[in-house]
Amino acid sequence: QVQLVESGGGLVQAGGSLRLSCAASGSILSINGMRWYRQAPGKQRGLVATITSGGNTNYADSVKGRFTISRDNAKNTVYLQMNSLKPEDTAVYYCNAQGYTAWGSNFNSWGQGTQVTVSS
Repeated sequence: QVQLVESGGGLVQAGGSLRLSCAASGSILSINGMRWYRQAPGKQRGLVATITSGGNTNYADSVKGRFTISRDNAKNTVYLQMNSLKPEDTAVYYCNAQGYTAWGSNFNSWGQGTQVTVSS
């Protein structure tokens, strides 16, 4: 079983920055795609950013130019640097990782979520 633990959320004023981290642990053989999602109150969970094992990235239009996803493969950790935050970025942020365990089975794991609140 692979566990994901997120950290770095909090309360910030509009225009500020936060950095989220998500560390994967367990019997991991390899991790392919790592993603950040977010879910605001009353809305569906939506994809924010993706990074492949090779470092290719993709972003939702709403965060392009403001957010940066990165990963440290040696630490099995993915990051989300969020700059120029807006009140509409307020949400619970979840990380997701897909890959293979040491036993050869695939996994698709989620973190518990971390709250990001941006005040105006």
